[in-house]
Amino acid sequence: MSRRTTRYPVEGANSLWHVYKTVPFLKVVKNFAVIQIARYTPFLGMKNWLYRTFLRMKVGEQTSFALMVMLDVMFPEKISVGRNTVIGYNTTILAHEYLVKEYRLGDVEIGSEVMIGANTTILPGVVIGDGAIISAGTLVHKDVPEGAFVGGNPMRVIYTKEEMQERMRF
Repeated sequence: MSRRTTRYPVEGANSLWHVYKTVPFLKVVKNFAVIQIARYTPFLGMKNWLYRTFLRMKVGEQTSFALMVMLDVMFPEKISVGRNTVIGYNTTILAHEYLVKEYRLGDVEIGSEVMIGANTTILPGVVIGDGAIISAGTLVHKDVPEGAFVGGNPMRVIYTKEEMQERMRF
């Protein structure tokens, strides 16, 4: 499925030039400070509390954000993560795209028991199904089916849920 984003056209300068017409400056400052503190904090429970309390994110119990994870600084409230999920080192999760003639916003829904490898980039408007595995360095530009193992740039399915179950039997 294609990404679910809402498009907002702009006129004149590129959409990033208009950024503070789309999101309040003080919100961005607060979000940036919270995200930077969390990026360097080794305490997983504290990170989740910061994200839930100050960024209004939905974060499931026992979810782990590794060091240096970069969340969308402008719209982190559009990101939700299920329980017992691992977000790998230096992963970027975006809920916005500022382009030349428009900007786009989209929710990012990450399921439960998902494993996201280091240095992955997740674009706005995608759903990552429960139990999915995303290899390191992947660009997630479309939905990831439940239980699938995906990777690459562009991302592709390496093993379906059924193929993964077959592989795990041995």
